[in-house]
Amino acid sequence: MSDPVGDFGRATIATPDSGETLSFGCRLNLVEAEAMRRAAKAQNCDDLVIINSCAVTAEASRQTRQAIRRMKRQRPGARIVVTGCGAEAEPELYRAMPEVGALIANRDKTRAETWARLRRAIDGGEAASAPGPIDLAGDEDGSSNLSVVAGTQDHTRAFLAVQNGCDHACTFCIIPAGRGASRSVPVEEACAKVRELAEQGFGEIVLTGVDLTSYGADLPGAPRLGDLVRQMLRAAPALPRLRLSSIDCIEADPVLLRCFAEEARLMPSLHLSLQSGSDLILKRMRRRHGRDEAIAFCAELRRLRPDIVFGADLIAGFPTETEEDFQQTRALIEECGLTYLHVFPFSARPGTPAARMPALAPAVVKERARLLREEGTGRLAHHLAGKIGQRLRLLTERGSFARAEDFSLMRLPGVAPGLFVEAMVEGSDGEILVGRRV
Repeated sequence: MSDPVGDFGRATIATPDSGETLSFGCRLNLVEAEAMRRAAKAQNCDDLVIINSCAVTAEASRQTRQAIRRMKRQRPGARIVVTGCGAEAEPELYRAMPEVGALIANRDKTRAETWARLRRAIDGGEAASAPGPIDLAGDEDGSSNLSVVAGTQDHTRAFLAVQNGCDHACTFCIIPAGRGASRSVPVEEACAKVRELAEQGFGEIVLTGVDLTSYGADLPGAPRLGDLVRQMLRAAPALPRLRLSSIDCIEADPVLLRCFAEEARLMPSLHLSLQSGSDLILKRMRRRHGRDEAIAFCAELRRLRPDIVFGADLIAGFPTETEEDFQQTRALIEECGLTYLHVFPFSARPGTPAARMPALAPAVVKERARLLREEGTGRLAHHLAGKIGQRLRLLTERGSFARAEDFSLMRLPGVAPGLFVEAMVEGSDGEILVGRRV
């Protein structure tokens, strides 16, 4: 599962003219949304509304469809283009929506030629001559190596998608149907992009992907994620910060672990795809790690990098989950030392094996999700309280905020974004640090 933005998070990226891009779901979708916006604008597609859909849960799918209908009411004259994992995994659902004017394959959505083809189709009257939306399904099978895709945030932080797709078959997950097989950006291309972004002045680059730790298996020589990280840091010696997004602990390679121990510019924060603390539930999810392996991984990384901070994805109320299974997940939060929790109430996706398993009562799922989120709130508050009295080096962001190396967020009024500053932590509201610049 790719790096989450929040519970079915949505970002809206407006073009300078009349176009608009709405992106749902993971961090990778946000990166791709910016690349789409640029590609569409280059082909004079400012008259379009682009919906970058998500399929990770039924709620994400519902919100995407709701946004399509709302956008059509607000801008009845605009052509709505739908792409993303939702459109890929559930194409007939979106083809049947009268508000949808075009569908674009997930693998093609950031390519300039895709938007040129769409522009030609619209200008040639294709929409008027055939029923249903313009359907740009693409001609490739999606198995070729990726080209690098980058997104930026206020000239402060850049997100670099170096991997896409997934070769695994978790029983709850529909994402492989939307993203295809795992593919990687070649090391040389990724390093060249990191060097370029560092030279442009970005203070931090975040590596992202659907299954980031599977990076390189499809490339000549099969480089691992640790090899990529090491080479990136060498290629861009002036880059202050390199951060990883979500990873699968069982796939983390030895070089990657050494990088955390030896490379101060690799930031001490990791988001882990854990999902459950019960070995039985992990087996039914068809995950490749066990409870003890997750705990041992966190302990080893903390030994190598004592200041590291962990986040994790957790699914509440997976089919057949007993109270004992659930309590094992709650205990895992403490045993792994997790700070940032992203909790998903289980959502059955049609076509996945988990959708055919005995489901729990919705009220039970909801309550277990609430309890996990409550645990997460307490863990974050405890972590931030431990920062009081410390002096931190921060990278400032828009809106009078700044991030520490371990991803802790501080409110820091009156400071422009994109600067490295020193600040003293004076307090916390449980979610955000409060301090003053020194």
